[in-house]
Amino acid sequence: MRIDSKKIELLEQRIGYVFRDKELLQQALTHSSYANEQKINKRQDYERLEFLGDAVLELVSSDYLFQAHPDLPEGKLTKQRSSMVCEPALAFCARDIELEQFIYLGKGEEATGGRKRDSIISDVMEAVIGAIYLDGGLDPARDYINRFILSDLEHKQLFYDSKTILQERVQRLPNASLAYVLTGETGPEHDKLFMVEALLNGKKIGEGSGRSKKLAEQQAAYQALISVPELAK
Repeated sequence: MRIDSKKIELLEQRIGYVFRDKELLQQALTHSSYANEQKINKRQDYERLEFLGDAVLELVSSDYLFQAHPDLPEGKLTKQRSSMVCEPALAFCARDIELEQFIYLGKGEEATGGRKRDSIISDVMEAVIGAIYLDGGLDPARDYINRFILSDLEHKQLFYDSKTILQERVQRLPNASLAYVLTGETGPEHDKLFMVEALLNGKKIGEGSGRSKKLAEQQAAYQALISVPELAK
């Protein structure tokens, strides 16, 4: 597989790490659908790197939480780690650096919305971690995780827990009622995209879309929290 030098260099600039082995980064960005279409050896998609990156991410995030919260018991540490590195959380972090733009997808996967799918974007995020670890070791992998996943956790927690936080803040308002309304859906049965609006006393305060109604509601709640002044705090 020929190295796409311009794409690789642009992503290196964005993440602040220059690979010695450019093929590792390109492999981390390659979905199996693209590898199969291009008749590339199966090992050249991101799946093995994702496996490794997942383990590195678990180690680094566990160490971070262990050091940052010396009084938290194991159960709460596990719960907090799970919320920080779950699929929607990683996809959210990946979109911050527009990682989805760099993924190599097959034509079929592209046509069915794979570039917007949380499962693929989060997998690539982990694969990039695995690639950095193989290329430079634990320290640069830790730097990448700290910069793009473990940074600004208060803001990210607002996104992860947006529905719960919005409900709590609406309850503080007099005579207020919150509802979510499905406004549309597109795509085939196995790969639908749902559109949802969050309504406060019948008035739209946020909208979102996602591969499940729950994810669409989460995005709508998050938009409401950051755009409606009386719900901001």
